Amino acid sequence: MKNKIFRILFVAITGILLLSGGTVSWFIFGPQVRTTDHKSVSLDLPTGSSFEAVFDTLQNHDLIRHPVIFRLLAARKHYPAHIRSGHYNITDKTSYNSLINLLRAGRQVPVTVTFTHQRSVGQMAGVISRQLEFDSIALMKLIRDPEICRDLGFDTLTLPVIFIPNTYEFYWNTSALGFLKRMKQEYDKFWIPERRKAAEEIGLTPVKVVILASIVEEETWHPDEMPAIAGVYLNRLKKGIRLQADPTIKYAVGNVSKHRILTKDLQVDSPYNTYRHAGLPPGPITIPSVQAIDAVLNADKHQYLYFCAKDDFSGYHYFSRTLREHNRYAYRYRQALNKNKVYH
Repeated sequence: MKNKIFRILFVAITGILLLSGGTVSWFIFGPQVRTTDHKSVSLDLPTGSSFEAVFDTLQNHDLIRHPVIFRLLAARKHYPAHIRSGHYNITDKTSYNSLINLLRAGRQVPVTVTFTHQRSVGQMAGVISRQLEFDSIALMKLIRDPEICRDLGFDTLTLPVIFIPNTYEFYWNTSALGFLKRMKQEYDKFWIPERRKAAEEIGLTPVKVVILASIVEEETWHPDEMPAIAGVYLNRLKKGIRLQADPTIKYAVGNVSKHRILTKDLQVDSPYNTYRHAGLPPGPITIPSVQAIDAVLNADKHQYLYFCAKDDFSGYHYFSRTLREHNRYAYRYRQALNKNKVYH
């Protein structure tokens, strides 16, 4: 009788233990993460985050339905001591165990970073900072640091040439310095032998090509005009004629939105004033598009030395071989500005 009772108790206790162990195992290894509409959830964990900050982020995304179990397992796996920042994708039906392993190992996914032609380095920094963890101030501080620029092979005026507009993959927590180093690598890859040869044939270095492209970019709204405008500037450079590029005046006076260049503007004391200084300015005035860069490398071969905006405000230009012809077009354009009361 005693043996029978003992066997019954043994089976009952064993069953309870197995059931309890199975329940705990299910909580740990079973599908606990539930995402909205069964889709993956992306979240960013900033550098220096505490475990509580990570826990709050997970809860804010409604990923942790059993906080006590998650906390116990996180402590058991020493996750609070191994927080890793980054951009993570959490898939539906991920177990707590797998989730903690993912975060603890720092298995983040890259993000796509895109920037196009920007009218200033500051604008570009702002665009980038909205896509990666670092802020625009941190990036601008490095761009203006002579030592950093020198280490990358440039100076503070020419460093912006390394920013080639495109779409790239980065880890979200890449540092501002890491971003600059990657951009230098992308710049080196962009300047393939064919492009370097084309630059050499027009008598420019890659840096000077980008500087000229930044001017061309600001001269026209129409990409199909870029090669012709680039051809004019190359002709002037070859003949030793000052570029007299209005966009450089806008840059020099600090107003890229000016609609009309005034005589007083042409007197501004700046190395970017191409009415007063021969050759190219010391650095790019914008972050030019790849289209503008290639327009310089494949500039039209013609005899034009001048161009003037058309008086119909279409954004297109008249091209001239002689100053006399150019002055006629310039007069018509000034008259159109006056008629439309555009005085500055």
